[in-house]
Amino acid sequence: MQNSNDLPSGVLLIDKAPGMTSHDVVAIARRQLNMKKIGHCGTLDPMATGLLMLVINRATKIQDLLMSEDKSYAGTLTLGATTSTQDKEGEIQVEKDVPDLNAEQICAAFDKYTGDFEQIPPMVSAIKKDGIPLYKLARQGQVVERKPRSVYVKNYDLTKIYVPNVDFVVNCSKGFYVRTYAHDIGQDLGCGAHLSSLRRTRSGKFNLERAVPVAVLKEASTEDLVNSFISLAEISLMRGA
Repeated sequence: MQNSNDLPSGVLLIDKAPGMTSHDVVAIARRQLNMKKIGHCGTLDPMATGLLMLVINRATKIQDLLMSEDKSYAGTLTLGATTSTQDKEGEIQVEKDVPDLNAEQICAAFDKYTGDFEQIPPMVSAIKKDGIPLYKLARQGQVVERKPRSVYVKNYDLTKIYVPNVDFVVNCSKGFYVRTYAHDIGQDLGCGAHLSSLRRTRSGKFNLERAVPVAVLKEASTEDLVNSFISLAEISLMRGA
């Protein structure tokens, strides 16, 4: 059996396609690289696209370190409807007419969620209650109390307002739920909202510039993928270690 120390190690950046889970991406990478010791940093929901970091072989030891860093997202929230999942994948729960909102009112709602604040995680999440992921309880129709979590938004930008849609960019802490951010802003605006698109563009020092699209991952040779790895030595330099 080949010693794990003889196998390549590093981080492989993937540009995740919509309609697949983060575990789906890991499964494809394991098949293409013929390696089992692969994990991912920071789950992306199936509807979301963008940066997914795969840690391979000895890089799994720094998984928690990489997951702890700030993230950047580009998203769209749609006003006028709340959903069971707080995004477009869920069932519509409440629909309301969207008032004649101006940019100042929308900015004010986003401003409230800048800096440090607390967020109540959604029921459809991987957080565990008595060892069971909340999303499994949600599928059974259960709603349990969730403890607020401390998060922060460093800054945001509204890139386009075309009511009922608002395009935005947000730079935030780990453990931040962009779905909940959209939902809460909609509540403050009085008409409800849900997240209708999401793309992760950055995690810590890593962005999409060196990311391999899933379509390429499925077809690439082991050698090509290994050549795309960011080595542990380079990661140390990037992080100033």
